[in-house]
Amino acid sequence: MRSSLLFPRINRHTRVMSTHLGAAPVNADPVVRCVPPSNSLVEFGAYIGGKKVDAGGIPEAVRLVREHNEANEVPDAYVWVGLHEPAAPEVEWLADVFGLHPLAVEDAIKAHQRPKVERYGDSLFVVLKTVAFLDHEVSAASSEIIGTGEIMVFVGPDFVVTVRHGRHCPLGDVREKLESKPKLIGRGPTGVLHAIADHVVDKYLQVADLMQAELEEVEAAVFAEVSSRDINRIYQLKREMLELKRAVGPLQTPFNALPQRRSIPSEMREYFRDVGDHLSRVCEQVQASNELSDSILQAALARSNALANEDMRKISSWVAIISVPTMIAGIYGMNFDHMPELKSVYGYPVVIGVMVVACTLLHRAFRRNGWL
Repeated sequence: MRSSLLFPRINRHTRVMSTHLGAAPVNADPVVRCVPPSNSLVEFGAYIGGKKVDAGGIPEAVRLVREHNEANEVPDAYVWVGLHEPAAPEVEWLADVFGLHPLAVEDAIKAHQRPKVERYGDSLFVVLKTVAFLDHEVSAASSEIIGTGEIMVFVGPDFVVTVRHGRHCPLGDVREKLESKPKLIGRGPTGVLHAIADHVVDKYLQVADLMQAELEEVEAAVFAEVSSRDINRIYQLKREMLELKRAVGPLQTPFNALPQRRSIPSEMREYFRDVGDHLSRVCEQVQASNELSDSILQAALARSNALANEDMRKISSWVAIISVPTMIAGIYGMNFDHMPELKSVYGYPVVIGVMVVACTLLHRAFRRNGWL
């Protein structure tokens, strides 16, 4: 009954598409601008009984899946549509096909959303932040170490729609892995959600480990010989650690509560608990790395100040040494008639000797006190 209400709307949008293609409009509504996804469509498929079936386009796949589920006691068919940075009319067209909530559709179009898990009717809307550790060449050019993106997942009883923003963390490998194992692809839409979440959290672990190694490398450099470049690098790592924390932290609470949701089948709850455990490990590691970056930054600043103080002491020592001959030369440069040793034959070498002795004594004193 539900599908019969949806497809007249699909046909209406198809008529609008024919207008864009140059065909004569037939009762076309000029206000409706929704179009099926084209350039943003990565891949879609209909899955029945753990196998991918050829169903033509998206409307045909939806019709086939819903007819199969209505005819069988155990609904084991669903549609998976994957999009990458779609335009608003494309997402709105899918919203008409699958009955997606307008608020979730708006979030999927605008992107830059906070990681979350929300329920709209009989469907879930999940926002996952994606992260990737950039190469040194890329990070040097963009002053970024971690690249971020987003994956929005609409999960319903008979569909999964993934909307990905950013070029990081593609889902092609996830789809291939699921399609190669009928048991995995046969878990249904919640199984696809688990595979995507597990893939994203595994990326979190990889990036967290690489950031930990980067921090340890910077820590060794700081205690060897600190420089302004090292301090800038620490600030950059600190900023990226905060970015990673913003991506991981908000997911911990909703993912820990996800296995208790009634929409999650009982056989899938253990799998989501496992993802929650991995996510907790990532949060702990990110927190530890964040605290380590604070300690490294404080140590670098303290060492930098200590080195600056040492330089100032050296400069002050040499200024004090040089001030002795400068003072004596200044006194004898005043050209008074009555000055000591002014007419003496040995006056010049005596004054030079006094300068050398005074400077030598000062130099030895400063060396003994560690200023030079």
